[in-house]
Order: sequence, then structure tokens, then C-alpha cells
Amino acid sequence: MELLSRTKCFGGWLQRYRHKSTAVGGEMVFAIYLPPGSEIQSAPTLYWLSGLTCTDENFCQKAGAFRVAAELGMAIVCPDTSPRGSDYPNEHDCYDFGSGAGFYVNATVEPFSQTYRMYDYVVDELPQLVESQFPLTNQRAISGHSMGGHGALICALKNPGRYQSVSAFSPVVSPSISPWGQKAFQGYLGNDVQTWAEWDACLLIPDAQERLEILLDQGEADEFLQEQLQPENLEEVCAKSLHPLTLRRHEGYDHSYFFIASFIEDHLRHHGKALGLL
Repeated sequence: MELLSRTKCFGGWLQRYRHKSTAVGGEMVFAIYLPPGSEIQSAPTLYWLSGLTCTDENFCQKAGAFRVAAELGMAIVCPDTSPRGSDYPNEHDCYDFGSGAGFYVNATVEPFSQTYRMYDYVVDELPQLVESQFPLTNQRAISGHSMGGHGALICALKNPGRYQSVSAFSPVVSPSISPWGQKAFQGYLGNDVQTWAEWDACLLIPDAQERLEILLDQGEADEFLQEQLQPENLEEVCAKSLHPLTLRRHEGYDHSYFFIASFIEDHLRHHGKALGLL
């Protein structure tokens, strides 16, 4: 790993690294916040998955999470949202597909199948790397925003026992019927909609082998609420499947990091309780 930057914050350290990834076949950058005292006692980790157009830096600079993470003794790992450095046809043409929009799936359509394997990177490769190189336990939580909220939900639902808790801000809960999701799934997975089901939280819930409570916050002034996010779909399937869900709707809040910063402490404490920090 190549250290890119190191900044002290609330007694801990925010560090950015570049490394070679086998999963995506190229270099990736991630950020990690190590709370004070982690050099003496290893810390459990929250993995944060960001949304469309973002990198690891958006959460680190805008969410305001590190004060509470330092208090709890929680590490936070922030991966990028897609591979970088390739130049496939149409990869950089729009904000909701290709660069910055990996959607946390393993692509099966060429040429994206060569590098767009963000699911393998987030679930397997990156945790193995950071847990071997930093003072971290194998206790994990996962959260994210928008496209990253979708990613957090499917990672938890597809991997029972791997995460102790899951939450999301404004997630794309039904990507198979969301315009964002349909565009991404067609480009990465092909036209067979049956293959999309394993990457759709609402379609995974009924057969989930583990019933982790989902904490979900949604702003009611979110400009993407009706067309793209559709949290009522998750609410309905969780009710039918008896899957625990706490869905909180917030009047006046939009899709921005101002919304995330307003409620990130609740999410960190939700994860801290599951990770044995409270």
C-alpha cells in the first residue's frame, strides 16, 4: 500500500492509501479512520459505501462522523465507488453509469466484467487487506448512501454472519425497477432481468437467512424519492417477510450530505451497540 495522506482528527488518524486490487484489476484508493487507542486495542469497523459520482473523500469531508467514531472506538473504512483508470466505451459519458457508478455488483458484461467487480472488492478483498494491515477486529458493520445504501443492503443480505449491523441513508432499494438501477444493471449484468434479482434488496429480503435490523433514514424533500428510491417498496416487503426495519422519514431533508451529517450520529450509535461498543 502507498500512503497518500495522514491527518489527525479527534485524537485518531484519517489515512488514505492506494493499492493494487486483484478484484478490479487495477489500483484503488480507500480511506480509513483509526480511532484513538486503536494501537492498544483493536477496533471494530464500519464500512461506508458512497453514492453516485462520489469517492472516498465525500464522506470523510462532509459527514461529520469522526467525533462520534472516536468516542465509540470505531474504525471507519471508505472505499471508492468504482474502478478508475480504464477507458471503456461510454464509461465516462454520464454520472449514473461507469466511472463513479459501480453499483457494488460484479459485472458480467464485457468489457466491464474485466474490472467492475466492486462487490468482490468491498465484501472480500478490502476487508482482508485492512484487517491484516491495521489494528482491526473481525467485527464489521456496513452502511451507505443512495447507490451506496443499495450496496450496504445487498452486502449484508447476501452474507449472513459477516456483518453485525446494517443501515442506509436514502438507498436505492428496488434497483430492478429504478431508472438508475435498470441502467446500471443492463450495462453491467445484461438484459436477462432474472439475473438482476441477486442484486436487489427488495428481492433478497424474502429469502434472507439472517434478519439484521435495517435502520433507514429518508428525507421527504429528496428530489429522487419517488422515481429512484421508493422506500415504501422495502417497507412493504419487510412487513410481509417479518424482517426488522426502522424507517425514519424526515420532513424537509434532501439527498445531500447535510442530511447525512444531521443523522450520522444515530447510525454510528446503532452500529456501536451491535459491535459491543455501547
